[in-house]
Amino acid sequence: MQLDARAALLLLLAAGAACGGEAPRAGGDGHARVHTSVVAAGDIAGCWWRSDEATARLLDGIGGVVMPLGDNVYSDGSARQFAECYGPTWGRHKSRTRPAIGNHDYRTDHGAPYYDYFGAAAGPRGKGWYSFDVEGWHLVVLNSEAYTEEGSEQVRWLRDDLRAHPSKCTLAVLHRPRFSSGKHGDSERVKGLFRVLYEGGADLLLSGHDHLYERFKPQDPEGREDGARGIRQFVVGTGGAPFYDFQAKLSINSETHQNEVHGVLRLVFRPDGYDWEFVGTGAGFSDKGTGHCH
Repeated sequence: MQLDARAALLLLLAAGAACGGEAPRAGGDGHARVHTSVVAAGDIAGCWWRSDEATARLLDGIGGVVMPLGDNVYSDGSARQFAECYGPTWGRHKSRTRPAIGNHDYRTDHGAPYYDYFGAAAGPRGKGWYSFDVEGWHLVVLNSEAYTEEGSEQVRWLRDDLRAHPSKCTLAVLHRPRFSSGKHGDSERVKGLFRVLYEGGADLLLSGHDHLYERFKPQDPEGREDGARGIRQFVVGTGGAPFYDFQAKLSINSETHQNEVHGVLRLVFRPDGYDWEFVGTGAGFSDKGTGHCH
């Protein structure tokens, strides 16, 4: 499902995202929103913790498209949990949200409450993969809970979508990370999707699943550093859920990591690159920098 430029623009305007050089807009708390293209985190809401409310307050002051990276509500992705746990926190930014589905969202009726809650913003019902454009960037949202093997419908769609939208800069989102130094580790099941993204020239990949924050050097599908064509991946499982430990040995191309501060990743798009910043709910960790598109 590809949104044309006019539909994408209307979506952003209706959501109140600050883009195209506009003056900062008022956030939900009355403060001015800092110009942002995308703000993202995964592993978010539960009625058993309050850290999701803290990250939701961050969103009140940050503009842009909100991209939940899966496991949006715990523990079973039920309609009640979306209404009572996700709704009062990140749900207040629902009008500017474009989500990805995670394994916990998938637990109830193969994600039916997830599709009911987010509606058309979640892509085709039962598939969950879709794409749209923001500020000259092409954004692709994928479903790591569906079939991801070569020849599957999702892989065919992704390859066709990237060919049809050969943007200078491309961002991809899926819940399970290809690479991670956390509890779950590298995900072989999304390797095929990563390979298609790599071959299609994608620049960034955002994931959750492991409840921690980690940034990698640009890599190829086998985990080799590739400064020319590699995809830089962020694991941002810091939306609210309790943290996981890191493995004893970090992935070879891990550049920075932490599992003590909840927060969100803020991205600002430029025609040939991007700026990133981890915005935390408290002090103790910061990460920001600049990258260039292929």
